[in-house]
Amino acid sequence: MNEYVIETKQITKSYGSILALDNVNIHVKKGSIYGLIGDNGAGKSTLLKLLAGHAFATSGEIQLFGKYDEKELERCRKQTGCMIEQPGFFPDMTVEKMLEYYRIQKGIPDKGKVDEMLILTDIVEKRKSKCKNLSLGQRQRLGLAIAMIGEPQLLLLDEPINGLDPSGIIEFRNLLHHLNKHKNITILLSSHILSELQQIATFYGFLSKGKLIEEISAQALQEKCSDCIEMTVSDVEKYSVLLEHFFPKDFYKVLPDKAIRILKPQEQPEAYSRLASEHGIYITGMGRIQSSLEDYYMDLKNGGALK
Repeated sequence: MNEYVIETKQITKSYGSILALDNVNIHVKKGSIYGLIGDNGAGKSTLLKLLAGHAFATSGEIQLFGKYDEKELERCRKQTGCMIEQPGFFPDMTVEKMLEYYRIQKGIPDKGKVDEMLILTDIVEKRKSKCKNLSLGQRQRLGLAIAMIGEPQLLLLDEPINGLDPSGIIEFRNLLHHLNKHKNITILLSSHILSELQQIATFYGFLSKGKLIEEISAQALQEKCSDCIEMTVSDVEKYSVLLEHFFPKDFYKVLPDKAIRILKPQEQPEAYSRLASEHGIYITGMGRIQSSLEDYYMDLKNGGALK
């Protein structure tokens, strides 16, 4: 059996003269939570639309559950739940009727699935509310309920925590963990909230200007980000110049409050403190920390000093 639920081979998508995706090869393993990362316009939504069958590639091949023939892909997409961009609702229809509409559309005979999805996504109290009266976060929950109603083996989610407050983000994260662990659903999701992706994803794919620049497991990423030195110094500008002159292989980031973070340092901590003291710079704080997913992504875009 193919270990990949999703695999693309040289997928390219053009809109006229605009190249949205450029020979992208992604590999989403069965049972994983794959975090898709990239700036606006990087190609994340375009890729999800191609996988969902909402758009067609200019060239290349898509495989779902090991199948690539168009008729087989259609059948595989029936095992896929999607929430891409804004979920589509009839504004004057109630939440309950909206789910009933999608249950019938998807040919699901069990009427109890509507109640099950309302409970699963915690919007039971909104069942009689019209869709137009839902908050943005509630619409996201309804979108997930619609995506889940067919009991999919794969979920494609585009910015699923958009509009959720902090407690809602935690609840949504726990729900995705539950779906992944207890229902064995493979999840591919994009998000701008990288700190949240870092808490849920088991694999990552980084898109930039339509190109996939790296795929990496969460474990490998943690190993790469495990060693950073953060220093608070009396003169950040002067110390930055010294770092570039004496330790040119180091990649650093200037932070607020006279702090500098050295990512994947090439020297021992003593070398950095000695550099400061020898040039009349005072250190008021120093310690080892773990770099964030945001740091890693920005570094990758700038040439990949952490690789």
